[in-house]
Amino acid sequence: METNAIQQPATETPVYTSDQFLQGWLGQRRVTRRLIEAFPEEALFNYSIGGMRPFSDMVKEIISMSGPGVKGLATDDWTSIAGLDHHTGKIEAHSKNDLLRLWDDATEAITTYWLQVPAKRFQETVLAFGQYEGVGNSIIQYIIDNEIHHRGQAYVYLRSLGIEPPAFYDRS
Repeated sequence: METNAIQQPATETPVYTSDQFLQGWLGQRRVTRRLIEAFPEEALFNYSIGGMRPFSDMVKEIISMSGPGVKGLATDDWTSIAGLDHHTGKIEAHSKNDLLRLWDDATEAITTYWLQVPAKRFQETVLAFGQYEGVGNSIIQYIIDNEIHHRGQAYVYLRSLGIEPPAFYDRS
């Protein structure tokens, strides 16, 4: 009988440690930060293609999910999806510098709360943002995937503006 199941090695050693996972995410955030920096101020807040939002709006979404997402995982105190700052309009950024400051604040919240997440929490089922049930590590992976997805849209924006975007693979 043929099976499609993947056989797991008989070991307790994780593929990634919590710190390795965090460092990978922080590398992704450095790439996204350089992408924000690459945008001309006007285009960051006003440019769009095909009905997509300006990149600043996408960045606000990423900011309002990332820090609160890790905080929720650490404390089980989740902001509801409707209460996230990008839905309520609480994120005010009227310049690239404002947006970068908020980005850096969110990164600091991620690293602060990450240290408070017990290892077992990554394997527990949670109800993120009051409506998304999933295992802790899959919720965090979704938040990272969402950032990468929006960053891909921003690469298209920059190229359409004739600007060479930063290398996606340079996470330094």
